[in-house]
Amino acid sequence: MGGFFGAVSKRDVVLDTFFGVDYHSHLGTKFGGMTIYCPKKGFQRQIHNITNTPFRTKFEPDIVQMEGTSGIGCISDDDPQPLILRSHLGLFAITTVGIIRNADSLIERYFSNGNSQFLAMGSGKVNSTELVGALINRKQSIVEGIRYAQDLIEGSETIMLLQQDAIIVARDKLGRLPVLIGRNEDGYCVSFESFVYQKLGYEDYYELGPQEIVRITTEGIEVLSPAAEKMRLCAFLWTYYGYPNSNYEGKNVEVMRYRNGAIMARNAMADGTAPDVDYVAGVPDSGLPHGIGYANESGKAFARPFIKYTPTWSRSFMPTNQKIRNQVAKMKQIPVPELIKDKKLLLIDDSIVRGTQLRETVDFLYKSGAKEVHMRSACPPIMYSCKYLNFSRGNSDMELLARRVVQDLEGDEGQKHLDEYSDARTERGQCMLRRICEEMGFDSLGFQSIDGLLEAIGLDKDKICTYCWTGKE
Repeated sequence: MGGFFGAVSKRDVVLDTFFGVDYHSHLGTKFGGMTIYCPKKGFQRQIHNITNTPFRTKFEPDIVQMEGTSGIGCISDDDPQPLILRSHLGLFAITTVGIIRNADSLIERYFSNGNSQFLAMGSGKVNSTELVGALINRKQSIVEGIRYAQDLIEGSETIMLLQQDAIIVARDKLGRLPVLIGRNEDGYCVSFESFVYQKLGYEDYYELGPQEIVRITTEGIEVLSPAAEKMRLCAFLWTYYGYPNSNYEGKNVEVMRYRNGAIMARNAMADGTAPDVDYVAGVPDSGLPHGIGYANESGKAFARPFIKYTPTWSRSFMPTNQKIRNQVAKMKQIPVPELIKDKKLLLIDDSIVRGTQLRETVDFLYKSGAKEVHMRSACPPIMYSCKYLNFSRGNSDMELLARRVVQDLEGDEGQKHLDEYSDARTERGQCMLRRICEEMGFDSLGFQSIDGLLEAIGLDKDKICTYCWTGKE
């Protein structure tokens, strides 16, 4: 997906920017970048590939050479950034997070007059941030350009610019990602994750609304374009992507996950689908709090029958090769035989997307002597690839486990009844659960309901994006 951090202060902000960006490393895996500005040195920028090396390791040698009282940085899943652009709007650095689904058509429509060109990456793909900058520069002001770009883009874009005297940040049109501002005695910072700036000595100050644009200087915050009312904040921030310490719209991630697991247990006990097990376990890492909530509510003991070995491979999705990813996932799982052999286990995972690694986990537990393995997903079946961020995005919806199983069961006719397949109370829903259990080796399977998930988050359902489950925007 990606994340960014920026700071403007009366003192040097290189270390704040360095640590602020590093604390967003859980949101992306491919590129990291920093741009610092000071009047004496101008814009200083570094971008590194972080696919197999942590952000901080790559940037530690750079930060001793940088100085300045304002800066921005990012973690990116796709494009090298921040970029430094010069146009009639001035000189500025820019970083973005989001997806441009209509990039090719935008280039063809607005930049095919023979007077424009873009730097292409090896794949021929244009850097999305460069395209956003080009769209902004078509207008006569930064604010007008940002609104113009966001209106044209199919998908979503959250945008941050570093000027010589300020930071300008714009939340995406429907607020699918959070943008929060912290304050200390010397200045301000902007971040996706609230815990990041709290750890750096800033306190909560302001949370941007959907499509709001603000200008940040050491003197304060100026609203350049007001917030819209309509919001569709991504629910996966709570179930999976968000760091446990963070709050979005006042709702803490870790607390939501405990509550989500408890709701799953409450509903399972009420409808008689809670299995009799020796231990409840969460699939590391984000499944753990969901599992704790389930265990506390159900009265079953919580345990960690296997531990994830992370010192050298912190995230199994870092390698680009699927075969290597699968092998890394397998190598990371270290069993505790005393908690597995002859035991009946209930695993809670944050989600089930393609199911590849989950199948490896179940095989691993049975080979370690488990008597039964039951699986629960802390969110509903994922039926649609995300169009707005970088979660559950693939070449086809049929890469998703639930959609592929529906196709196997009923062919194209089944695709007309996805709502039924998502509901375990229906005959189609039960049929899908049985087929997945057969394919994956579970003794039983259950998914959290949309209503249960929204209850756990605790916000008005109209403010939450649930597209990947419902297909409704």
